[in-house]
Amino acid sequence: MTGPALSIHEVSKTFANGVRALDGVSLTVERGERIAILGRSGSGKSTLLRLVNGLERPTSGLVSVNGTHVTAQNARSIRRQVGMVFQQFNLVPSLSVTANVLCGRLAYRTWLTSLLFVFPESDHELAARAIDDVGLNGRNWDRVDRLSGGQQQRVAIARTLVQEASIILADEPVASLDPAISEEILSLLCEQAVRRSATLVMNLHQVDLACKYADRIVGLRMGKVVFDMPASELGKAETALLYDS
Repeated sequence: MTGPALSIHEVSKTFANGVRALDGVSLTVERGERIAILGRSGSGKSTLLRLVNGLERPTSGLVSVNGTHVTAQNARSIRRQVGMVFQQFNLVPSLSVTANVLCGRLAYRTWLTSLLFVFPESDHELAARAIDDVGLNGRNWDRVDRLSGGQQQRVAIARTLVQEASIILADEPVASLDPAISEEILSLLCEQAVRRSATLVMNLHQVDLACKYADRIVGLRMGKVVFDMPASELGKAETALLYDS
């Protein structure tokens, strides 16, 4: 593949209740980049990621993934290329670790096999490797509601890994975790993204974690990009643009 991993051009999003979540956002993300998006709650961070993986449609503007415009018609195929890690894990509590991880292969199965939750041996092998990669070997058949928050987020990351996605989106992936576990999860995300040559885009609140784990930082405020710069250059003036009233 050639060209950028993500291209977002003059994208705006206004919801049915009149809330304008994004206002003319333009952003290009090159392959293999690690980007952190910073901003207050309500700044538009989550909406932006949901537009990238096709869960929402822009009111205006264009979103392209690997050179293909995201539309309602191709959203399923786009989701094969874009993995998503959520703040609240989005797991099925009563299912095992393996069953939850296998959900990452549903986009590759037919409608009938997805409905029946039937997977070939190759998918089970992928799931086992992903579970090992996130440090949960031996917990494969445990119910996920018996795991800690950090372990559940590891399951969610493994589910993304079996998608074999070229882009990983992480929407506040450590907001529900304590500081020590947060560092472990972000380190794991970055390690696996590098290992798979995947592009990583993370929504974060914590400036220190963004600077430590991202190469580039984008600041969003009230649906607009207010800065876009290397993480090493982020200073107090930039963070004041986001968090000072």
